[in-house]
Amino acid sequence: MNLPLSRISGTGSALPARRVENQEVADLLGKDASYIYRVSGIRTRYWAESQDDCSSLAEQASCQALDQAGITPNDLDAIIVSTTSPEMVFPSTACLLQARLGISGIPAFDCSASCSGFLYGLSMADCFLRAGQFQRCLVVASEVKSRTLDHEDLSTAILFGDGAGAVILERSTFPDHGIVSIRLHADGQHHDLVKISGGGSRQPLSQAVLDDRSHTLRIQGATLYRIAVRQLQQALVDHLAEEKWQVAELDQVIFHQANGRMIAQLCRMFGIAPERCVTTIEQVGNTSSASIAMALDYANRNQRLLKGNRILLGTFGGGLTWGTALIRWG
Repeated sequence: MNLPLSRISGTGSALPARRVENQEVADLLGKDASYIYRVSGIRTRYWAESQDDCSSLAEQASCQALDQAGITPNDLDAIIVSTTSPEMVFPSTACLLQARLGISGIPAFDCSASCSGFLYGLSMADCFLRAGQFQRCLVVASEVKSRTLDHEDLSTAILFGDGAGAVILERSTFPDHGIVSIRLHADGQHHDLVKISGGGSRQPLSQAVLDDRSHTLRIQGATLYRIAVRQLQQALVDHLAEEKWQVAELDQVIFHQANGRMIAQLCRMFGIAPERCVTTIEQVGNTSSASIAMALDYANRNQRLLKGNRILLGTFGGGLTWGTALIRWG
C-alpha cells in the first residue's frame, strides 16, 4: 500500500493591471533606468491601484488554480494565505479570501514568514494532507508591497512588485509523484535585516512613526545578500543529500525571485544551466512570498513542468527565514 503524499493539482497567479517600467521608478529616485536593471535584473513590475487588494489578487490566483484542478471552492478543506502585506491586522486575509470565494466553515488562516511564507504554508498543508486531516488545501501567497515602500529609498523602491500565486494541494496515493519533502529554517538573530518596524504593538502608528517613515519597508541589502546566499546554499546541499538527489537530476529549479544577480550566483554555484532555472523577476520584480508561487504557475502554464520531473524550490526572507522543497511533478 502506497503511503499518502500531497500533490499540486492546480496553479494560478494574478497581477494588478498597472505596469511600472524602470523609467518611472528611476524618475522617482533621480537615477538612470539602466542602473536599476543592472543591479536588480528587473525591467518591469506591477503596482496595485485603488481597486486592488491583497484578497482580490488572492481570489484571482485561487480561481485559476481551482479551475485548473477541476474543482470548486466547495471542494476545499482549508485555506492558508501567506502575506507580509495583509489588508488589516485582523481578521486574516485568508478569511477575507474565504468570503470572496463564497464559502464558510472550513479553517482559513494566514502564515507570516516573509518571503519564505509560501513554502511555510505549503509545508503546513502537506502535513495536514499526509496526516489525513484534510483532502484538499488551497495555499496562496498574495502581496501588495508597493503600499509599504518609501519611494525615495533606493534599496526597496527598485525591487518590489505586487501579485499573487496559488496552488491546490491534494492528498494522493499515486506513487512517486507529489511533494517529496520540505525543509524550513529560521534565525531570529538577523531579524533587523528586513523589517517594517512601525505600526505594530511595539511602535503603534503615530505621527512620529509616519514622520520617520518607519512604517515602510527597510532592507540592509548587502548583509542580507551574503547571509541569504550562504544559508540557502547549505540548505540546498543538505536537503539534496538527505533525499539522495543530485543537482544534475533536477529538471527545473525555482528560487525566490529576490534579485537577478542572486539567482544567477546560485545557479553558478550549483552548475544549473539557464534553461533549468525558472526566472520571472525581469518581468514582475520581487513579489515577496508570492514570487515562488507565481514562478511555479508560470513554469506550469508554459509546459516547463512535465510529469515525473524533479523540481527544486528554494527561498529566503525576513526573520531571517529560509526553506527548500523537493517535488516530483505529476
